[in-house]
Formats: sequence, structure tokens, C-alpha cells
Amino acid sequence: MTAVKKVFGRFIGDKAFYGMILSIAIPMMIQNGITNFVNLLDNIMVGQLGTESMSGVAIANQLIFVFNLCVFGGISGAGIFCAQFFGSGNSEGVRQTFRFKLILCALLCVAFISIFMLFDDQLLSLYLHESDSGDLAMTLSEGKTYLMIMLVGLIPFAVTSSYVGTLRETGETMLPMKAGIAAVLVNFVFNWLLIFGNLGFPVMGVAGAAVATVLSRYVELVIVVVWAHTHKQKHPYMEGLYSSLHISGTLLASIIRKGWPLLLNELLYSIGTTMIIQCYSMRGLSAIAAVNISSTLSNLFKVVFFASGNAIAIIVGNLLGAGRMEEARETDYKMIFTSVVMCGLIGMALFIVAPLFPAMYNTTDEVRELATVFLRITAIIMPVMSFNHCCYFTLRSGGKTIITFIFDSMFIWVVLLPPTFAVAKLTALSVVFMYAMVQGLELIKSVLGFILVKGGSWISNIVIADI
Repeated sequence: MTAVKKVFGRFIGDKAFYGMILSIAIPMMIQNGITNFVNLLDNIMVGQLGTESMSGVAIANQLIFVFNLCVFGGISGAGIFCAQFFGSGNSEGVRQTFRFKLILCALLCVAFISIFMLFDDQLLSLYLHESDSGDLAMTLSEGKTYLMIMLVGLIPFAVTSSYVGTLRETGETMLPMKAGIAAVLVNFVFNWLLIFGNLGFPVMGVAGAAVATVLSRYVELVIVVVWAHTHKQKHPYMEGLYSSLHISGTLLASIIRKGWPLLLNELLYSIGTTMIIQCYSMRGLSAIAAVNISSTLSNLFKVVFFASGNAIAIIVGNLLGAGRMEEARETDYKMIFTSVVMCGLIGMALFIVAPLFPAMYNTTDEVRELATVFLRITAIIMPVMSFNHCCYFTLRSGGKTIITFIFDSMFIWVVLLPPTFAVAKLTALSVVFMYAMVQGLELIKSVLGFILVKGGSWISNIVIADI
């Protein structure tokens, strides 16, 4: 009995423990949940325009996904330091890491806007194949229209991400949640007005969907920036943020040393993911449309492990920065266990409701059936995906960015992409087989994650001498 209690005590926390986790995670779950729910409604609205319009938007969003993850990876390297600086009470360290995020995001915006403007046709055409039965010219046109308008929203997305990341790493999760809710409501309302021309607004189709998204990003930016700079007493690192661009040479070198693997990881991860989608596209526009439907809905069910990963980065990072190493390990194990159990239950719910949502789209029966199958495959593998996601953020919290690079993006390029490409190019096997294979290979990643997390090499304080 004592041994059983010891095992359960290692993975199950007390009331105070779960209260602490929920205070961090629930605002992120609410924000992500509302965001993904509105994204689902938006996706359904775009889906009413037909398979070509929905596929064009989905392809454009795959390209924007690369930018979004590069921003995430770029600010994540500095975010490791930010969380640990905050845990050690070093406001100047937080301020300088914040500056780094803003400068890097500006550079990423310039680079990606230039690439998307110069090579839009070529990039979108990677997902279109002559064997497709749909209208390829219309799909390309719709995707290009959506992408060009969305470029206007890249800058506010990057700046907001820098602010929100820093606020969360320093314990402020309510404001990002409120700003996110306001943004998604704006997005939803203007989608309804502009896609279909309701209440006298022009009928803009996919262009209206893009305009609505851009508007929502500027609303979120204004809310976050104004609030952050009018509450400096709560967040002293905001004082003097723009008085200079100074970042200490030691810190800059440390962030670059620790951060470049994360930026490269997100770049390669996002490109690898888009290439897997491109492999799916070899089975036709129906496959692209079905993946779009299933990923939009499944993201709504994944909010628990998305929030759990971010909570691990914040809570465990703060504990490591404060030098509370054993507490960091114990907290991490309990958070991972909690996330996996909850995602097992959520996966069961997703499996049951999977057929309901594809039926809402104005598309073919083939697309609806494929989307349902994809959702059920995702539901089955969801606890494994949750474990892998938590392992990634555990390794990252201790600054083990080279290991996270190998664990995340190299896994895609070495384990996932080669067999998927081979099946797509060399066989006639269905897209369902490809999708199930990709999801099933996550089991290999979970074994690697278990070994790395249990090994404990991630338990380290990396900010002692950086300021």
C-alpha cells in the first residue's frame, strides 16, 4: 500500500497543486478554446463557398503557418530566459529578453512578407496537381487573394506574440485571454458580415475572411500593448522598454546560442508539416479539404495539451530560475500525467462526435467521410500527442534547445517525412493510410521523450550569469 501511495504521490498532486496549475492553464485554455471554436465557425463559413475556396484558404494558411511557427520559435528562445529571469526576480533581464523578441520579430516580418510577395504563385502551386478533379485555377486564385490580404496581419501578429509571450512568462495570463477573446469575436462578426455581405456589407468571399482576420489582429494588438504600458507597476520591466535597444552582449550571445535551435526547429518543423500536407495533396483536393476540416475541429479538442505545454514552460521555468530543482522535476511529472489523462478522456469524446461537424460543410460526401476518419485517428492518438507535447516543453524549460531540435523537427524530417513521401510518390495507397501512418509514428517519439525527460538533463538554471 505504501508503494502504491508513493507512485500515486509522484504523479498526482494535492489541491494547492492543481489550483496553481489551473490559475495558469485555464485562461490559456479558455482563450485557445474560444479561438479554435471561432476558427471552426469561420472555417464552416468559408466552407459554404465550396471545396475550391476552402482548399485555397487552407493552402494559404499552410504557408502562413510557417511564419507563425517561426515567430513562436524565435521568441521561445528568449522566453526560456524570460521565465527564469522572472523566477529569480531580475526585471532588467526580462526587459532585455523582451527587446530581443521585438527585434527578431521585425526581421522575420520583413523576410516572410518579401518571400510571400515574390513567390506566392509558386508556393501555392506546390499543393495543386493536374490529377485533381477540382478547379485548380479557381483554387489558386482564391488562395492568392487570401494570402495577399493576410500579409497585412503578419506584423500585428508578431508584435502581439512578443507581448503575450512575455506577459505569460511573467505570470499574467488573464490579459492575453481577454484580448484573444475580443479578437476572435471581431473576427467572427466581420467574417459573417464580409464573407456573405450581411447587413449591407459587400460580398467579399475569401477576401472578406482575410480582412476579418487582419482586423482582429490589430484589435488584439491595441488591447495588449495599451494595457501592458498602462500597468507598469504590475510589470516593471515595461518601464524603459523602448528607451534604448540595449541587450547585454552576454545575454545576446546566450539567447542566440540557446535560441537558434528553437527558431530553426520551428522553421524546419513547419516546413516538414507543410510537406506532409503536400504529400496528402497528391491524393487530390478532397484530401486537402478533409485535412483542413479535421485539423480545425481537432484543434478545438487539443486546447488542454496546448495549454499544458505552455503552463509547463512557465511554471517549471520559474522553478528552475529560482533554483528549486527537485520541485521542478516533481511538478513536471504531475503536469504531464494530468495532461495525458485529460486528453485520453477528451479523445474519447472526439471519437464519438467526429461525424457531426464535417456534415456542416458545403462539400462532397467523400470529403466529409475522409474528415471523419481523420478525426477518429487523431482522437485515438491524442494522449500520445499530449505526452510528446509536454515532453517538448519540459526539455525547453531547462534550455536544452539542441535536444528539443532533435526531438521535434528532426523527428519529422527523419522519421515522418521519408515514409510519407515514399507512400505518396511510389504507391497507390490511400490518404487514410498515410494519415494513420504519420499519427501512429508518434509512438516512437513518445519513447524518446520518456527517456529524455526521465534522464533529467533538462533540470538546469541558465540565467545565473547572463545579466
